[in-house]
Amino acid sequence: MAYILGIESSCDETAASVVEDGRRILSNVISSQADFHMQYGGVVPELASRMHVDAVYQVVEKALGDAGVGLEDIEAIAVTYGPGLVGALLVGVSCAKGLAAVSGKPLVPVHHLKGHIAANYLCFPELEPPFLTLLVSGGNTMIVKVNDYCDMEIIGRTLDDAAGEAFDKIARVIGLGYPGGPKMDKAGQGGDINAYRFSVPKTGSRFDFSFSGIKTNALNMINESKMKGEEIDLRDFTASYQDHIAHYLLDHTLAAVEATGIRKICLAGGVSANSFIRALFDKAGAENGLDLYYPGLGLCTDNAAMIASCGYYEYINGNRAGLDLNARPSLDL
Repeated sequence: MAYILGIESSCDETAASVVEDGRRILSNVISSQADFHMQYGGVVPELASRMHVDAVYQVVEKALGDAGVGLEDIEAIAVTYGPGLVGALLVGVSCAKGLAAVSGKPLVPVHHLKGHIAANYLCFPELEPPFLTLLVSGGNTMIVKVNDYCDMEIIGRTLDDAAGEAFDKIARVIGLGYPGGPKMDKAGQGGDINAYRFSVPKTGSRFDFSFSGIKTNALNMINESKMKGEEIDLRDFTASYQDHIAHYLLDHTLAAVEATGIRKICLAGGVSANSFIRALFDKAGAENGLDLYYPGLGLCTDNAAMIASCGYYEYINGNRAGLDLNARPSLDL
């Protein structure tokens, strides 16, 4: 039985968690800055870093207290070291290094995106590799073949913008504000998914994505309507836009299923909470005999439980970092 302390600070959530054997959450504490950054229409990196400094040791202390353990009971300390905002990452990394130094516990570096994939282990104790993951977030969109807990390869990825950015940008333009993804999801409920048509991007690959054209197409529709003095039906427009992106993600995921023969699929990342994407994948899963796994909504967005879970598997695989560990904001998978 191994207790792993996870620390996450890659963007605007300061989080700490204690997870047992990579599967059982004993505590999961999140201090979110979302309401603060809302007034700016997005995350302000310098302000985010300062708020992480104020919160990080408090969330760690609460995570240990909620789990009913002390630092001496922890097997290892896992921390997100990339990718993310460099100042924000440095806060979590510095905290983890300090705790490792005073406790003598091993320090385990965790890739943020691998953490998102590991969120599924916390919800599905029976889940084991190999499987495919569609990882969709504000900064990344990719299809990952998970060969083993620490062995992954990217099959397809976005060539420009991420799906989350495509949601956030249009949400701002139509006045929904930040964070755009959840607000757009809510705005589209009950809308006609066929009311507006969007172009299908071409990437030259069955697996790679491109979202810049979809955003431009949507912006042109909005501007054209304004020029004509016409009003966009907000509910139908957001429903159609989300359904189009959901189909685009599904089509490429099914192509990866066909190419690999792997019929076990996980969703991961903040955008995987989108109800249009989940509904479409549910339908396709039933029609194609796929085994589908989605994290609970609270584990889709950034949290430390997923970092602790991933950290457990990195730890038993022998992955360790020294006290010279540094943040790597552009870390590739």
